[in-house]
Amino acid sequence: MTDYNYIDFFGFLAALLTTIAFLPQLYKTWQTKSANDVSLIMLILFLIGLICWIIYGLRINSIPILVANIITFIFNFSILILKIVYSKNNH
Repeated sequence: MTDYNYIDFFGFLAALLTTIAFLPQLYKTWQTKSANDVSLIMLILFLIGLICWIIYGLRINSIPILVANIITFIFNFSILILKIVYSKNNH
């Protein structure tokens, strides 16, 4: 295994783990129809950070960074949408 492949392995592993880490929160939010325990400010800041990572990944042509952050963006944007929808339904 060359150094490049060895480094890419860790990139893809990090991408996988940090991306799937949000699935339990997304599932819980969808199941309970509540996102009261999720901070709106945290979601917004995190989404802005993900946009920055996506731009960075594009500029350096990094597939692991792009894939992980695009998927993570989708998961977290979904949580944000559910938070907004469920908070409107509870009022």
